[in-house]
Amino acid sequence: SCNVDEFLNPLPDTAVVADAFFTKDADVLAGLIGIYDAVQGVNENTNTNINTSNRGVQFEYLLTEHRSDNTRGATSEGSKADFHRYLVDPENVQSEDYYQSMYEVIFRANNILKYIDVANESNKGKYRAEAKFMRAYAYFNLVRLFGDVPMVTSVAGPTDNNALFTRVPVADIYALIVADLQEAVDNLDNTRKSRASKAAAQGLLAKVYLTQENRNYAGAQQLCEDIMNSGLFSLQTNFRNVFYNELNSEIIFAIQYQAGNTLESQSFSSEFTSAFRQGREDGLNIVNTSLIEDFTVYGGNRTAVSYVTFGTSNEVAKFLPEGSNVATVPPTYGLNARNAGNDWIILRYADVLLMHAEAILAGLPSTSNSAAIDSYMAVRVRAGFNAVADRPSTLTKEALLAERRVELAFENQRFFDLLRFGVADEVLTAHAADMGYGSYDARKLLLPIPQREINLSGGILTQNPGY
Repeated sequence: SCNVDEFLNPLPDTAVVADAFFTKDADVLAGLIGIYDAVQGVNENTNTNINTSNRGVQFEYLLTEHRSDNTRGATSEGSKADFHRYLVDPENVQSEDYYQSMYEVIFRANNILKYIDVANESNKGKYRAEAKFMRAYAYFNLVRLFGDVPMVTSVAGPTDNNALFTRVPVADIYALIVADLQEAVDNLDNTRKSRASKAAAQGLLAKVYLTQENRNYAGAQQLCEDIMNSGLFSLQTNFRNVFYNELNSEIIFAIQYQAGNTLESQSFSSEFTSAFRQGREDGLNIVNTSLIEDFTVYGGNRTAVSYVTFGTSNEVAKFLPEGSNVATVPPTYGLNARNAGNDWIILRYADVLLMHAEAILAGLPSTSNSAAIDSYMAVRVRAGFNAVADRPSTLTKEALLAERRVELAFENQRFFDLLRFGVADEVLTAHAADMGYGSYDARKLLLPIPQREINLSGGILTQNPGY
């Protein structure tokens, strides 16, 4: 839930709690780990009351995949089904939860920055950079989904309404994101995959450069090449191992979960089941026909790993609980599908290779640049395509977008890719017409600002057009 005392400041009596807690280096480190806990979110199976527990990234597929042409809910009932039908309103609880979850990340990062001086001198630079990386990550999600949002860069008190509720232009938010990520690039190393790293900051900054209004294609290309030339990452030979051999050579940054641990597990992947339902819903992230058609043409050996068909139900197969076996009927889904331990991948090497090609393409319809085609083909060859016979002489924007669709399907990238490639309205207009979703219009590319926050702001926080 969110009230004046908690909005962007989830801890009560913040100053007192923080002063009492952050007294030494170990406290700051524990606070940093707490930022990842906010991203991880609370398993819906552990606490079903959405008003008392933020879900972190566990609802993210609703705000992204369901609002693209990739997936939908199995039914048209309930607030979760409103995403794929473009009916999300300012009272939608899942959208509100995600908004609050990202601001909880921001608050915790700001709290670290406020009390950084109690850390050991040798750790201050990397602790500060790690907190800023996480703040940038949260703001990047918010600005792409909600547009202009409040920009809070310090711990604000419960009565600081102007700081908490004044919406700031997208360009200013991106300036903060870039500055935070540049500091992370300069001060982090690559010792971890489940926490912020130099490569994760480079990859996220490359995506920011490709997304912001004033594109920085050269900067994005250089950042991708820095990762590629580091020798630290490589594509997994077996596509399935990307998702079930966790923190593997392809993973750059992932949020970890632990199977069977109610406090550290996730339940979102159980919701991807429908024919043999394991989750609380009738089935979410059901695969749309147009994506299946793209898998038929472009999927290669990724297809069987990515989705499975039971009768008429086409269901996501990535991230299914450990011990799942969808080759049998009925399938098995591990010991407890609602307490799954599958990590959530935020950035992996295949994404970097495809961003490298995108940066070289630089917004043009096509390129014959061999380096761009090399990166594109590296991903394709892993999928089973022939390095010579299937190599194009020219890489088109359409081919690259299709490749990203099948390679990164169900990883919450498609909606953002459509926006970044400048085709979101065109693609989603056709998709909505095909699916009979008469409620779509271009204004729905931004989600509504949660009405509860507008009410709490006393009129300071404004709503997006169309809501």
